[in-house]
Amino acid sequence: METTREDFQIFRDQLSKGSIQRAYKTLISYMTGLRAHFASIYSESAVSGMYLGYMDMTYFAIFPPALKLRDLKIAIVFNYDEFRFEAWLAARNRKIQQKYWELFKDSQWDLYKIINPGAGIDAIVECVLTNEFEISQSDMLTSTLTKTSSMFIEDMVGFLTQKSLI
Repeated sequence: METTREDFQIFRDQLSKGSIQRAYKTLISYMTGLRAHFASIYSESAVSGMYLGYMDMTYFAIFPPALKLRDLKIAIVFNYDEFRFEAWLAARNRKIQQKYWELFKDSQWDLYKIINPGAGIDAIVECVLTNEFEISQSDMLTSTLTKTSSMFIEDMVGFLTQKSLI
């Protein structure tokens, strides 16, 4: 097991190469632009600020009115561990998260992955938006993320409407 001192030496060595900083800057710049894009296309929805994370995830949230009424939101996430873009149905707090997790679990939902609640888990339902991408082709990536996240939002609103919760 490596010590903190060893971890920091490896970190320093990698940073000295410059690739990590360039890639991170590109990702954060892209996510900032993506957030602005979503704010413009979902003008009826509030869009949160950007959460940069600890190189575990970077995300922003969209609050479609139909979901916001139920203290739910859609998080558009870059998941560093999986190295992919995801959308999550998430809740304002753990109590609400538990309520909606049970609703999805009990309904035998199988369109998207239902995430078991636990410490540090924010998602109720997860949708992989894309795990194959070329960030330098930002227009194509944005188009893919917009299309797949819009379908996810529609499916979440549709499901909750069907359950007479919206």
